[in-house]
Amino acid sequence: MTLELEEYILNHIDPEDELLASLDRDTHLYHLRPRMVSGHLQGRILKMFCRMIRPRRILELGTFTGYSALCLAEGLIEGGEVHTIEIDDEIEDFTRAHLDRSPFRDRIKLFIGDAIEIVPTLTDLYDIVFIDANKRDYLKYYELVLPKVRPEGFILADNTLWDGKVITDPHSRDAQTIGIERFNDFIAGDSRVEKVILPLRDGLTILWKKP
Repeated sequence: MTLELEEYILNHIDPEDELLASLDRDTHLYHLRPRMVSGHLQGRILKMFCRMIRPRRILELGTFTGYSALCLAEGLIEGGEVHTIEIDDEIEDFTRAHLDRSPFRDRIKLFIGDAIEIVPTLTDLYDIVFIDANKRDYLKYYELVLPKVRPEGFILADNTLWDGKVITDPHSRDAQTIGIERFNDFIAGDSRVEKVILPLRDGLTILWKKP
C-alpha cells in the first residue's frame, strides 16, 4: 500500500464526519502514540461490518481515544450497544469528552481497567468482538472472549501483521511481536473458528465462530 494508493482509496470512500476528523487530529496533537487510532479507512470498514452483520452487542478491547468505538456505534442497529474496555485511565477524560460529543454516545459503554480482569465479569453474549489491545496478550484475550461470542458471531483482531515483523528476522523478536505470532499460529490451527487475514493497514484477522 503506497501513500498515493491509500490517498486514492480515501478519496473514493465515505468521508469521516466532523467529530471523527477532530478526534483523529486531536489524537495526533496530544498523544504520544497516535498511530494506534483506527483512522478513516479502518473506521469505515468497521462501520460496514456492522451494516452487514447487524450486531446487537459489540465488545471492544482497547478503546484508546474512541475512534473505533464511535465507528462501530455508528453502524449499529437501533438498540445496539458497544462495550469498550481501555486500560489507560490517564486518557479517560480525553476519550469520554469525545464520545460524549457523538449522537451515538448512548450506544457506548466505556469500562476503564484491564480487559483480562473485566471480560470474565461480563454477562452479555456478543455478536462481534474487536481486539485491539496489548499485543502480548492477544491469545489470552481470544480465549477469554470466545465463550462470550454467540455461535456464528465474529472476532476481529487488529495489527496481526504487525508492520511485517511476523516474517522478519526470527532472532530479533520483541514481546509484542511474539504475542502476535503466538496468536496467529494458534488461530491457524483452531478448528472452532474459520479465519482469514486481510492485508489492511497493519493486518486485520476476521474469525467466524462455528455453531
